[in-house]
Amino acid sequence: MADKQISLPAKLINGGIAGLIGVTCVFPIDLAKTRLQNQQNGSRLYTSMSDCLIKTIRSEGYFGMYRGAAVNLTLVTPEKAIKLAANDFFRHHLSKDGKLTLLKEMMAGCGAGTCQVIVTTPMEMLKIQLQDAGRIAAQRKLMPETVPAGTVETKSPTAMQLTRELLREKGIAGLYKGLGATLLRDVPFSIIYFPLFANLNNLGKRGVEGPAPFYVSFISGCLAGSTAAVAVNPVDVIKTRLQSLNRGSTEDTYSGVTDCIRKILRNEGPSAFLKGAYCRALVIAPLFGIAQVVYFLGVGEFILSFLPKKDN
Repeated sequence: MADKQISLPAKLINGGIAGLIGVTCVFPIDLAKTRLQNQQNGSRLYTSMSDCLIKTIRSEGYFGMYRGAAVNLTLVTPEKAIKLAANDFFRHHLSKDGKLTLLKEMMAGCGAGTCQVIVTTPMEMLKIQLQDAGRIAAQRKLMPETVPAGTVETKSPTAMQLTRELLREKGIAGLYKGLGATLLRDVPFSIIYFPLFANLNNLGKRGVEGPAPFYVSFISGCLAGSTAAVAVNPVDVIKTRLQSLNRGSTEDTYSGVTDCIRKILRNEGPSAFLKGAYCRALVIAPLFGIAQVVYFLGVGEFILSFLPKKDN
């Protein structure tokens, strides 16, 4: 439950397990989000989330919906660990007599969002290449006019192959392409999510000091997560476009955040910044709902109970 005192190791275990379960459950929707955000006017292959998933299954099979999932499943645990540990650290050092003002809650969220990009940026960079590879392949078959002349179809690379190629050509900076856009997305997300969740959760507390019921924490997590996700979706579109390495011949390329904003506004209009917003809300809300279930069940505490205790 969100209000009971949980040790940091238990929180890290709970966060990691919740991330693994959540990614497995909602990854196909995340794949649809990436492909919807990446397609531009003149090269639209998918009309909606359901259309994207149906076409993906037809052309790539069921497991085509899980392209790039291995990257997420590998890195989601350290990402959640850093985010939770950083948020706890900043909340502890900013609190006075165990209480935090709204501004300090936002500052703690800002610190957590800033720290997590160490893992988030390379994870997203690799995941987006793998997720979008199927869209490019489908364009070759169904919309050949969008593929540059003389392009030879190649087999989709693995995450390890992509990592080696990026490190060889651009060094560590290759894995951190889109770092600025990732910060612009994750910092505001955390600034919105953590205080909103805490305040929504407080509304359902039993008495002044009593914990909130589980269903209140669950609903608060879903509402805060989906609200923050939709609020930062325009920056998520920019980040996705900047981190995509392969494009069709009719699709724009971007030199940076401002160039990306300018070209999207000019060629696709303001509505393009909301592409995949409902997909992102459908991804984030269950992730935080699942996290509340894991916390409520006390999975981390259960696992730690098997470890030998140190004698005082």
